[in-house]
Amino acid sequence: MEKKQKILIIVGPTASGKSDLAVKLARKFKGEVISADSRQVYRGLDIGTAKITKQGMKGVPHYLLNVVSPRKTFTAFDFVTEASRKIAEIQGRGHLPIIAGGTGFYIDALIGRISLPNVPVNLKLRAKLEKKTLGQLMLMLKQRDPKRAKTVEPDNKRRLIRALEITMNSKPDLRNPGTHSGFDALWIGSRPSETALRKKIRLRAATQLRRGLGAEVRRLRMARVPLKRIRELGFEYTLAFDYLDKKIARDEFLSRLESNTWRYAKRQLGYWRRNKKIQWFKPSDKTRIEREIRGWLRK
Repeated sequence: MEKKQKILIIVGPTASGKSDLAVKLARKFKGEVISADSRQVYRGLDIGTAKITKQGMKGVPHYLLNVVSPRKTFTAFDFVTEASRKIAEIQGRGHLPIIAGGTGFYIDALIGRISLPNVPVNLKLRAKLEKKTLGQLMLMLKQRDPKRAKTVEPDNKRRLIRALEITMNSKPDLRNPGTHSGFDALWIGSRPSETALRKKIRLRAATQLRRGLGAEVRRLRMARVPLKRIRELGFEYTLAFDYLDKKIARDEFLSRLESNTWRYAKRQLGYWRRNKKIQWFKPSDKTRIEREIRGWLRK
């Protein structure tokens, strides 16, 4: 019987310490990290997405960061294709593939927990849906596909439209490029206490402003990324846009950035709650996490 391919998966809400944990475990267990973040794949989206820095990587190879222009769209189908290729390369070197990120849909698609419909873009339908509000789009999706509606961010119009595009396709081609149902995956969840997570989110908001989130938006504009596209890249960029245009003051910008990030973290936790294979730890539980991984690797 063929031995299953081992991959370590590290999940958790935003600001929970996933990236730091992945680096520590990679250094301990000869691992290489594949980012599973739907926005960190884009070049130039560093501060708003809290992308790990070269210094933070501490020499650990990282993949699927900065691979495409923000003017383009990188889909879950693209992620599964590229991540599958990287897993094979890492395993070929005798190293441990570590998937780390907060985009649950991407990871579930990679592992084979869900199937991806390879539905082509329908520009006519997209133009029609674009005229509708977020609430109208979500209601349509809930009526057509309640299960899919639970996986889509309700304030992400681009993803809502894509989800409807898929559900309204009469004959979707269901396939997962390169995925393996035979993965031996160990799921580790990083989950600080609510108090600690709120504190981390508050600190992140202040840090993003101090590091130059506004300047990052200016650079995107100078790179001729359409204004509409910048707003699609996440609430951080929408708020920074409004702050630069003096539509909101500094204090309101920080307050809304913090509250939106907290709501996003709760949605992520809600998504992962359905996966009973995840073993949750506090980020400081390094000894327990390492013991769990050692036992898994020996099997």
